[in-house]
Amino acid sequence: MRIESLSYSNAQTQGPERREWLRTHAAQHLEQCEAMYQLALHRRSASTSASIAVLGAGGCTEVPLVSLCRGADELVLADLDLAGMRRACDEQLKSPGQRRRMRLVECDLSGQVSGQLLRHTRRRRWDELSKQGSNAIFDAAAQCLEECLVSDPPVIDDLGSAQYGLVVSSLVMSQLFSYPILDLLDAIQAAAPELLGEQERHRRYQEAAQAFRLRVINAHLHLLRSLLDQDGLILLLSDVRGFAFNVYGTDHDASHRRDIPLVPRGFFDLVQEQFTVLEERHWEWITDLPENERLGRGYEVVGYLLTPR
Repeated sequence: MRIESLSYSNAQTQGPERREWLRTHAAQHLEQCEAMYQLALHRRSASTSASIAVLGAGGCTEVPLVSLCRGADELVLADLDLAGMRRACDEQLKSPGQRRRMRLVECDLSGQVSGQLLRHTRRRRWDELSKQGSNAIFDAAAQCLEECLVSDPPVIDDLGSAQYGLVVSSLVMSQLFSYPILDLLDAIQAAAPELLGEQERHRRYQEAAQAFRLRVINAHLHLLRSLLDQDGLILLLSDVRGFAFNVYGTDHDASHRRDIPLVPRGFFDLVQEQFTVLEERHWEWITDLPENERLGRGYEVVGYLLTPR
């Protein structure tokens, strides 16, 4: 499963070296993230809890730990990548007082969705299904997604409930559903590599995948809400669209880039239905430059400051 190698991949793509790369190639991304954090701290009510939770903290590349420590009695970082969170604290927090306010929670924020889907995936005989053609393969894949249990909200005992004045979802939401879906497609590719990409033409699979994404998103939104103290705020930062481009400096040029949807349109409806939007900002950031035959990549991010309805 992809989440099992998360700590290794994060070590290659997050942390101080990555932050320096972003300052050169995607400074707006760091600036926008910092601005949203500062706005959340400023808008937080004095009547709410002074505890802060950051979900999906990872290597804290975009998380200003020092600023958050100054604004918190307790700062909780939650992620499956415990090693990355420890490295971030060692890098950013120099005083014993700051470190005493920290608590690290190692957890799967999806509520074990990857493991649940893997169990369904292993029950299928993909090699036999591949002999029956693409319809048989992707009908079975759709059924795996339809039957996969998604805890709503995920139960994460070490986080508690209703006790944080600020809850942050830090660029993690799309990973919660994309990793398990990619694991499923890996199983299909191993059995029938010639069908790679055929899922785009299979209606039932596409509908099942979208419904699965929305279930995971809804569960994550409910988790954020369940952690919130009365009068607290939610800061939701999420990738919503990816893009690939082939010439450096043309990442904003439609003729040189290909857009890749990441979240269903229903995501925006769910946010509007469940929360009052105090602030909404959109920006783009580059994650990889084009090199040789490899395309450059980037993402559009939405930043929401929210209160429950």
